[in-house]
Amino acid sequence: MTSTKFPEAAGRDLTQYQSQLATDGYCIIPSVLPPSLASSVLARLWDAASESRKRGNDTYMSKLDPNENNVRVFYLMELDEIFRDLIAHPTAVAMVQSLLGEEFLVSNFTANIARPGSGSMGLHSDLSLQCPDPWLKAWGLNVIWCLTDVTFENGGTLFIPGSHKWTTPSDIPEDAESMLQPFEAKAGSIVCMEGRIWHTSGKNITKDQDRALLFGAYNAPFLRGQVNWAAGLSEKTKETLTPQMRDWLGVDAKGNMERVKGVNKVY
Repeated sequence: MTSTKFPEAAGRDLTQYQSQLATDGYCIIPSVLPPSLASSVLARLWDAASESRKRGNDTYMSKLDPNENNVRVFYLMELDEIFRDLIAHPTAVAMVQSLLGEEFLVSNFTANIARPGSGSMGLHSDLSLQCPDPWLKAWGLNVIWCLTDVTFENGGTLFIPGSHKWTTPSDIPEDAESMLQPFEAKAGSIVCMEGRIWHTSGKNITKDQDRALLFGAYNAPFLRGQVNWAAGLSEKTKETLTPQMRDWLGVDAKGNMERVKGVNKVY
């Protein structure tokens, strides 16, 4: 993916955001999408939610959310081309590579629309769901696309600053949830959140505001992703993928040879 589909990304200096991500485990990058494009993607997301339900995929997950006011959409890249474009957005990829290195895999891409009255899910870190402790390095990154303005009141993601330094469950304080703070950002922004950051969804306590987020999850190439894209994408969709996207999604037969770089030599 080049920047031709997203000309606003061309030449943008991301140094300060990459530095903050490496140090603090998160950053917020404003104006990654123009407001008109964010609105367009939001409309297509609602269409994708309808299509997902037609295909038999429920948009309410009782094991994740306390009520149906959270609308979750999975397999986004199967539902609309725009989501295949966004997962490969130059700004997102630049942030991923700054943290994980040149080689990475796309782990998942989902949506969570918090409607008024929605509640919070359980406190977790993405990396703790993917691999056992100790969590010693930044092996994952979540790029969160804000399709609406995001505030504490409308259910912005809550996170614990500094929690990317916790390496085992014993590091998690009993009062961890009291440390939660909201990510707040304008529509069109992205939030980059390291895989070790502990977080949860916020409660939407407004009367009439939806909060719509896309969650693009990426991980180091030696980790198994949350989704098996070889099975999760149709053959028709796979035919639209560039060689680079096929590589990032791991839909071909080859494994991770030449992906993981180390000191070992193959003779």
